[in-house]
Amino acid sequence: MIVKTRNYKLDKKAYRKLALVNILKKQWWVSLIVLAICLGFIWIQSIWWFIFAIVAGGLYLLFWWIQFYGVTQLEQGKMLFEKFSYEITSQQIIMKLNAREGMPLKWDQIKSAQIGKDYFLLFVNKAQLIHLPFRIFNTENERKFLTSILRNKGLLK
Repeated sequence: MIVKTRNYKLDKKAYRKLALVNILKKQWWVSLIVLAICLGFIWIQSIWWFIFAIVAGGLYLLFWWIQFYGVTQLEQGKMLFEKFSYEITSQQIIMKLNAREGMPLKWDQIKSAQIGKDYFLLFVNKAQLIHLPFRIFNTENERKFLTSILRNKGLLK
C-alpha cells in the first residue's frame, strides 16, 4: 500500500517548539543537576544556590533554543521547511517537492517516532524531524497503516 499525503509545510515556530520539547524529554536528567545545585543550600545556606541553579537552567534552555533557531535560518536547514507531499510505503518515505522532484528516506534513517494527539513525529536526528499532522492524510486507514509501519519497524516507544 502507498500512502499519498496532501502538501504540507512545517512552520518554523512549530519546529522550534517540537524540537525543544523533544530534547527536554530526552535529556530530563539535566533537571536533576539543577536540583542538585539547589541542594547546595543545605551545605551553605545562601540564596545564591537557587539563583545559580535558575541561571544555569536558563542558559541550558537558551543553548538549545539557539541551536534550533539556527537550523531555521541556515541554508542547510532550509530543506526542512519546504512544502512537501509524502509517499509512504513499508520500504521508504518519499518527500516530494513536485511530481518530478523528490527525496527518498529509508526507514532505517529514522531514529524514533512519536504519535501525538493529532500528528506523527519522525526523528531523523536531534535537529531534523518530520512532522506529519493527521489532517494531511486522506483517510483514517492511511493513518492506521503508518502506525502499523512504525510499530513493525520498532520506532514507537
